[in-house]
Amino acid sequence: MVSRLRDGSKPLERKSSSNGLQQTLVEMLFSNGVKDVDISKRRRAEYSSDASNYRIVPSAVVYPGSGDEVLGAIDVANETGLSITMRGGGTSVAGNSIGSGIVLDTTRYMNKVIDIDPEAKTATVQPGLILDELASFLSPIGLLFGPDPSTHSRASIGGMIGNNSCGAHSIAYGKTQDNVASLKVVDGRGRVFQAKDDLEVVPGLSKLIADHEGLISAQLGRFPRQVSGYSLQDLLSGHPGRLARSLVGSEGTTVGVIESTLKLIEAPKVVVLAILGYSDMITAAYAAPAIAAMAPQTIEGFDSRLLERLRSGPKRVGVSATLPKGKGWLFVECAGETLSEALASAKAVTLTSGVIDSIVVRDTTAMRMLWRLRDDGAGLAGRTIAGKAAWPGFEDAAVPPFRLGDYLVDFQDLLGEFGFDGLIYGHFGEGCIHSRIDFDLESDPQRFRAFMESASDLVVSYDGSLSGEHGDGRARSQLLTKMYSPQMISLFAEFKGLFDPNHVMNKGVLVEPAAFDDSLRLEGVREFPRRKGFGFSLDGGDFGAGVHRCVGVGKCRLAQGANDSVMCPSYVATLDEKDSTRGRARVLQEMLNGTFVKGGWRSKEVHEALDLCLSCKACSRDCPAGVDMARYKAEVLFNAYNHRMRPMNHYLLGRLSFWAELGGAFPNLANKVLTNDFAKLAMEKVAGIDRRRTLPPFAKRSFVSTLKGNSVSGSALGRGVPQEGGLDDERLGPKSLSGASSKGSMSRVVLMVDPFNNHFSPWVLEDCLELLRTLEIEVVVAPKELSMAITEISTGQLEIARRKLRRLVEWLFPLTSSGYLVLVLEPSCAGVLRSDLVELHKGEGAKSVCDATVTLAELLMRVANSPRSSWQPPNLRGETLIWQPHCHQYADIGVHDDLQLLKATGANLLTVTGCCGMAGNFGMELSHYDLSVRVAQRSIISQINEAPSDAVVVADGFSCRSQVSDLTDKVPLHLGSIMLRGLK
Repeated sequence: MVSRLRDGSKPLERKSSSNGLQQTLVEMLFSNGVKDVDISKRRRAEYSSDASNYRIVPSAVVYPGSGDEVLGAIDVANETGLSITMRGGGTSVAGNSIGSGIVLDTTRYMNKVIDIDPEAKTATVQPGLILDELASFLSPIGLLFGPDPSTHSRASIGGMIGNNSCGAHSIAYGKTQDNVASLKVVDGRGRVFQAKDDLEVVPGLSKLIADHEGLISAQLGRFPRQVSGYSLQDLLSGHPGRLARSLVGSEGTTVGVIESTLKLIEAPKVVVLAILGYSDMITAAYAAPAIAAMAPQTIEGFDSRLLERLRSGPKRVGVSATLPKGKGWLFVECAGETLSEALASAKAVTLTSGVIDSIVVRDTTAMRMLWRLRDDGAGLAGRTIAGKAAWPGFEDAAVPPFRLGDYLVDFQDLLGEFGFDGLIYGHFGEGCIHSRIDFDLESDPQRFRAFMESASDLVVSYDGSLSGEHGDGRARSQLLTKMYSPQMISLFAEFKGLFDPNHVMNKGVLVEPAAFDDSLRLEGVREFPRRKGFGFSLDGGDFGAGVHRCVGVGKCRLAQGANDSVMCPSYVATLDEKDSTRGRARVLQEMLNGTFVKGGWRSKEVHEALDLCLSCKACSRDCPAGVDMARYKAEVLFNAYNHRMRPMNHYLLGRLSFWAELGGAFPNLANKVLTNDFAKLAMEKVAGIDRRRTLPPFAKRSFVSTLKGNSVSGSALGRGVPQEGGLDDERLGPKSLSGASSKGSMSRVVLMVDPFNNHFSPWVLEDCLELLRTLEIEVVVAPKELSMAITEISTGQLEIARRKLRRLVEWLFPLTSSGYLVLVLEPSCAGVLRSDLVELHKGEGAKSVCDATVTLAELLMRVANSPRSSWQPPNLRGETLIWQPHCHQYADIGVHDDLQLLKATGANLLTVTGCCGMAGNFGMELSHYDLSVRVAQRSIISQINEAPSDAVVVADGFSCRSQVSDLTDKVPLHLGSIMLRGLK
């Protein structure tokens, strides 16, 4: 039998796998009704880690579509002795969702809402459903599912059940087990049953609990956040839904969840957020119990050093947060039936909490932004203030809340004894602390082990729990012997044995645990030989350290527009792990390890993983860990094609400035060629440019040729401004400009001429030049030969890019050092000068040019805010603007000034969230055209279709404008053209 995937195609591995044992495994799974199996090296590399410190390459990845397929996979596991690991969003920080056998990812197919009963306040769902997607179903009817971990935008319900997730509101709504009514499960024996109250569905369970009732009562359930081990206390009489409750938090070691019926609650009518400032985190911890007695919705601790990390981390542009004075804060959410009631509650909290400063936030947008700081805690804490990598492992301990202050004093002393540092945050109202610590896992794992042992002893001395919500996993299961008696450890094993006698369910976790310092992801990481392209200055020049920034928090797996995030556009379109930033990073990490993915820079798996990366750079801004996949991709291409022939499109689209100059010299002829069907077919065959793509036509005259042909161009450019000239015949510097009058000028600006606008949309440069001239801004037009090398960088031609940027710096440095700003109208080129330049060309000159580079919006905001200027943005009230922020500007510079300018016009502003899908040469390519269109349709095209027919599209990026023009009847405008309206 030849099974097929759900889209009707044959699995690739059926044809190409040479591993006999794995092929046999595939055949067995197919025979058991499992339809979607992947044993490719690239896929297994993507699933080799989660959000933990651990690396275990699975034998196969399965995407089950039903409970029958889960059952079929478990039957195969029992027959072969392989393990079964249930996986949702893959955000487990304790190594709960990786294994060496069969990994079952339920998020691809088993992700549906089966039923919502508003009267009973229940929802029945499949395990792969993402929490935020459930919330979108419930919000219109005023209900919610209480647990809300910080990974709510990508955490699956099944994963939350496995780990007994809690989240910020657990002080009000409880843990996941408090919010589950019943579970439909399949256990390790292959039995399918409904778990609710009846213990008899599991033979021997009632007797096991009855025989050990005293032991269970003495050691388990001492405080709400004691989640380490199994929740056997919930099997005692008097607990409604007790069997279901006990299976929540069993980390996939007993059963796999097929369906779950969840308890829902009414959403609070009004909430406000009180932020309380303290001198330090320990003082905040001492204050938390008294606040908890006032029954707020949340009490979350947040270290001021996390805010420092946010503001100083890679690409952290436009970061702002109004927080009260202090070095440690408590976020306390208060609810009420009315706003006045919620505010009164917040005021009472503030008056009795011993704060040094406080604020109360009632605006929902502001609250969402502040909660986003907390949501990003795991990623932000991945680097210390000193810039060292910090890791999970002991990030989840909990103690009784009234002991939290004393515990933190001792915990910080312990960190000091070992010479470690870690940023602290967490659920202070319930005594649960998160802290990532700068363990040296690569070169000193012994010190890691010693600390883990000592820290566990400390928690146990406070009657605490090694895990407060993330589960024990591979990180802490071995340490349970410190927390529980030998009798309890044996009871855990007997409990698991009733469900899984062959130990196939998540082997190595909780029972017969793996050593917590085995299978560490950084083991085997080596110095990887490379030609140095980028400097990777934030990672000490180490490409590997950059790649290992990805610790798996999975924020790149967000649905479109979630949390106002742009990354990762290809994942949004495909919903496939291989197209997430995390999936690509995992394959790169395996490349660096070299024991599984082999071939180095030229590895087939690496190039497959990077193929659909649009190099949008959004991850460098949106990923809380600062992963920059666009830069990693360019570095890989640079090294992979060292002294080798490149793909033809690298020579064509990757050297666009050369071809644009050639075509621009003969625009009529070039346009005839570009629209000729035979020529388009030839370009598709030879260069891989999809013939369905409408190539942008050359303008009849470029901006530069118009400028040169203007006999009075000097006066047209403004007072005393020299004409544009070539590098060889006109080396402008401060002396040659000394005669230019700056009287009345608010700025002196060098206008860069990029090849896109120069040859394809010269009116953009012309409009902006007219705008600057009217505003009495002194302008020098840079020579067109000065290249910002964006296409060379995106295709990994970094030596060529370095040479071009070196020439650019030599020309611009005399001007920037004398006070000139560098105005770049094309956002991708501006991003090069603001970000890539200093990583490719070191020295004072590069830094000066980087600091002097501005976008048009940044320049105009200076003008609008200057007391010497009367200029204001045009009045566009009554118009609708659809604004596409460029991904590179969003990532490298920020779009705050653009937003303020467009808002100031008074127009109805619709902001597109997400990439346009063109991404330079990406959307031109035969293998990428369909995805490019799909990305656009999920973002800007859908926005255009829903907007009034007379809406104006505003897009500064040439690629964005090209995509819109190709897929709609709209003619997008640059911001400069919009701003010029006010002067006409």
